[in-house]
Amino acid sequence: MKALRRVLAPEMPAERLAMLRILVGLYGVVYLLARANVIWGVTRYPAGQFKPVGLTVLLQSPLSPALVVLGLVLALASGAAFSLGWRFRWTGPLYAAALLWVLSYRNSWGMPFHTENLLVLHTIVLAAGPSAAAWSLDARGLSIPKAHARFGWAVVLMCWVTALTYFVAGWAKLSHSGFEWVTSDTLRNFIAYDNVRKAELGAGYSSLGTWMVSHAWVFPPLAAVSLGVELLAPLSVLHRRLGMVWCVAAWGFHVGVLALMYILFHYPILGFAYAPYFPVEGIGRWLLRRRGR
Repeated sequence: MKALRRVLAPEMPAERLAMLRILVGLYGVVYLLARANVIWGVTRYPAGQFKPVGLTVLLQSPLSPALVVLGLVLALASGAAFSLGWRFRWTGPLYAAALLWVLSYRNSWGMPFHTENLLVLHTIVLAAGPSAAAWSLDARGLSIPKAHARFGWAVVLMCWVTALTYFVAGWAKLSHSGFEWVTSDTLRNFIAYDNVRKAELGAGYSSLGTWMVSHAWVFPPLAAVSLGVELLAPLSVLHRRLGMVWCVAAWGFHVGVLALMYILFHYPILGFAYAPYFPVEGIGRWLLRRRGR
C-alpha cells in the first residue's frame, strides 16, 4: 500500500498544483476569448445542424442566443476566478462545469474538436483538488503548506489523463487498421487525402506533406513511432524521467503532425498538456524572485 501510495499520491509541493491551476486556467480563458466569435456564431446556424454531444444531449432543441452568451460570460468570469484562486471552493467546480458545457455546446454544431477534451479534463481534476492552497487570493497572508500527498494525487491524475488520451488514440488505430497501420500505406494515404482536401477547399496545407507522399518508404517508420508514442503513454506516469522523455516524444509527434498535415494542436504544442510531468513551480518561484529584486 505504501508503494501504491507513492505512485498514485506522492508528496508534492502545493506550489506545483497552484502553478498548474494558473497555467491551465489562463490557457482556458484565453482559448475561450479566442474562440468567442465561433462559440457565438452557432446561434446563426439552422436548428437542423444541432447534433448534441456530451452534456448537451439533455437539450431537446438549441439554446436561445441570450443563454449561449450567458454561458460564455459565466465561463470567462469563473475562469478568471479559477486562475486567481478566488473563492476556489465554489468558482473551481463552477468553471469546470461551465467550460465543459460551453465547449460541448459548440461541438454540437458540426465537427467535434477533440483537441479540447484534455483541457476540459485537466480543468476538472484541478477543480476537484486543493489547487488554491498556494499562490491564490484565497491563500493571501497564509504560509505555504508543506509538501503533502493531498497535492500529489491531483498532479498524478492529470498525468494519467494525459497518458490515457494518447493510449485511446493508439488503441483506436489498432481497432480500425490493426498493424496494417504500420505495414500499409494507411498513414501515407491519410496525409495525402488531408492535404488534397485542404488544397481543393482553398485552405492552408502542408507543402512538406505533399512532397513526402511520393516517398513511400518514409511512412512505415513514422506510423510505428506514432503508434508507439500513443500505446506506451501509460508507462510515462510510472517513472519521472521516463515521463519527461515521453513528453518530448509526444511533443515531437505533434510537431510532425503540424509539419505534414498543417494541423495545430495548441494545448500540447504549447506544452500545457505535459506541464503536470514537470516541476512547473519553478516558473512561479522565478517570477517571485524577480519581483523581489
